[in-house]
Amino acid sequence: METALIIVGVLVAILAVLLLFGQPLLRWLQRKQAKQAFEQFRVQREQLEAKFFDLASRLGKPRDLRWLDCDWQSGVTFGRDVQTGMLTAFVAVNIRFEAVEGGDMEFVEAVGLLRDAAAVFHYQHGCWGTGGRALFNMNPADALNRLSDQYEPVEAG
Repeated sequence: METALIIVGVLVAILAVLLLFGQPLLRWLQRKQAKQAFEQFRVQREQLEAKFFDLASRLGKPRDLRWLDCDWQSGVTFGRDVQTGMLTAFVAVNIRFEAVEGGDMEFVEAVGLLRDAAAVFHYQHGCWGTGGRALFNMNPADALNRLSDQYEPVEAG
């Protein structure tokens, strides 16, 4: 009986410590993870950009357009998914397309114009990756603002 009371007392004490220090500890761990992720993104950025272009150009979006080139800008905005805690990078990019022969866009003059977009990268299991998703007609800050119900801003420093 006495042993059971000691065990319950220890469990209550652990629970109290977690309630008091759990949130600050979680925030500290998230800041530490973010700092490591930002450095890793900086080091791997060129490879990530190449992977983005490779994947995005094979998705067939926008329809009847062929990806020609991505002109990467310096702008990067980081966010954290409010439900999962996953870090996301939105990177400024200008994308150039050409029409696919025989497609609906073949004779549209605007096809050759540069398109502003925010390229999306995610940090999962200690690695950055991309699915080739581009958010067109917005810069990284706009993307984070428009998706404010899904992402919270994370400072990169």
